[in-house]
Amino acid sequence: MRLHIAIMNKFIFDVDGTLTPSRGIIDLKFKAFFNSFCLMNDVYLVTGSDKAKTVEQISEPTYNLCKRVYQCNGNDVWKGATHVHTNDWTLPEFAEYFLNGCLYESRFNLRTGTHIEKRPGMVNFSVVGRGADAEQRQEYVAYDTSTNERNTIATAFNTMFPDLEAKVGGETGIDISPKGFDKSQIIKDFDKEDTTWFFGDAIYEGGNDLPIANVVKHFRKVDGWKQTMEYLQIFQEQGIAA
Repeated sequence: MRLHIAIMNKFIFDVDGTLTPSRGIIDLKFKAFFNSFCLMNDVYLVTGSDKAKTVEQISEPTYNLCKRVYQCNGNDVWKGATHVHTNDWTLPEFAEYFLNGCLYESRFNLRTGTHIEKRPGMVNFSVVGRGADAEQRQEYVAYDTSTNERNTIATAFNTMFPDLEAKVGGETGIDISPKGFDKSQIIKDFDKEDTTWFFGDAIYEGGNDLPIANVVKHFRKVDGWKQTMEYLQIFQEQGIAA
């Protein structure tokens, strides 16, 4: 099905798995294309990562081409080099004990770096750890695919702590925050009359892109930056999104 898009649109993009490989650097060809797209359209980013990591992935010039960047699932907001606001929140101690218990019980034996990374308004939990290289991350991806470990942990966490919310994010992590501190919170900054599009890879039950996909007018689930580029090329060439 093809949907006609109005001339004025706002485009919101996830980063990991949508514009870049998970925690990886943006492809140079796609970067040139995306920069051109940003110059012609209103572009916004929303990601679970912090600013330093996002700048590392897409570069500061590309970062500054975006109208606004919502870091940490919208809990830390930037407009170029200008900091807009931060949601303050600290993970309760008993919830941290629970996550450490999950880490101890996991049968995936490799451990690297930080496992509970505290960010504005959220934490990211990773069994393999934030220090894993690409090969080690893929080892965990294969393990998680076969065991469904992240979804199991997130479901147990949500049952144990009903005022908090755990959602699978990226390839190896789980994003945890108070309910309502997810990506959907950014929609308050957009006019109801806007034709708003969201592109993300984790648009599935328990995925951290699902909350915003549920509140925008249009969304597309993508499988990597190449598919994102294909959609945007269709838009530029024909004024439609397939």
